[in-house]
Amino acid sequence: MTAAYDGLITVQDFIRWGASRFNAAGLFFGHGTDNAIDEATNLVLFALHLPPDLPAMYRDCRLTEAERASVAELLERRIVERKPAAYLTHRAWFAGLEFHVNEDVLVPRSPMAELVEAGFDPWVEPERVRRVLDLCTGSGCIGIAAAVHLPDTQVDLADISDGALAVASLNVALHGLGERVRVIQSDLFAELHGQRYDVIVSNPPYVSAAELAALPPEYHREPSLGLLAGETGLEIVLRILCEAPRYLQEGGILIVEVGSAALELEQRFPDLPFLWLEFERGGEGVFLINREQLLEFQPLFLDALEQS
Repeated sequence: MTAAYDGLITVQDFIRWGASRFNAAGLFFGHGTDNAIDEATNLVLFALHLPPDLPAMYRDCRLTEAERASVAELLERRIVERKPAAYLTHRAWFAGLEFHVNEDVLVPRSPMAELVEAGFDPWVEPERVRRVLDLCTGSGCIGIAAAVHLPDTQVDLADISDGALAVASLNVALHGLGERVRVIQSDLFAELHGQRYDVIVSNPPYVSAAELAALPPEYHREPSLGLLAGETGLEIVLRILCEAPRYLQEGGILIVEVGSAALELEQRFPDLPFLWLEFERGGEGVFLINREQLLEFQPLFLDALEQS
């Protein structure tokens, strides 16, 4: 292995070398970075126990032999194992916050970070948001970020997965939010009897079986429980649309990311008043709908669910 990186001396040398190898290997980038250079930078700095925002002047620092071996080993794992970098470092960022992650949860990457950072403004007045539910929470990143950006808000994190809830609990502790954030095991709303929320936000499974089979290997390192949602990708989303009104306060809103299933959802319900949100930093496939609209179209949702 030493011969492979013989002649590489500085931090920048290894970033360049790692990016070149990643491109040559045909790796996929879409779990926190979107290019080989950023992915290599993330892994090199992690291996050196350096912060991700390391000033550029340190890129010319020379590595010891032990450091060179450690960096090269981590870069090699990314190529051989085809795991997203976040699963190798066990850390990811969302809404400006660091989160612990492992292969029990999806790597945080939802465009809803922008909504959370703004306190869901202008769709609701941030000061009026008292209770938030993060449904299908995974790592807890959306709900925890909401609690950080809305310091007077109580947040529930709900998920069916034992592994995901363990990760979410770690992240609640990491951010010191145990007094305002609850972690609840629940199959969607099943264990949330009598609860009402001003905002329900969800990044549920929405990938169809055919789409999942065609995705790059990096996606197959993520838990299928967090991705796969039947033949059309709408199996979980339909359940959420049917059940959400009972758990929303009057004037409450539901925000759901459906990603690639957005077209299927629009074709299924062409007359529904889904508000498709736009994001300055990119991303799509997120709709907003309020409680009153959900109640109005309940018969359509129930009929679609029975037929699915």
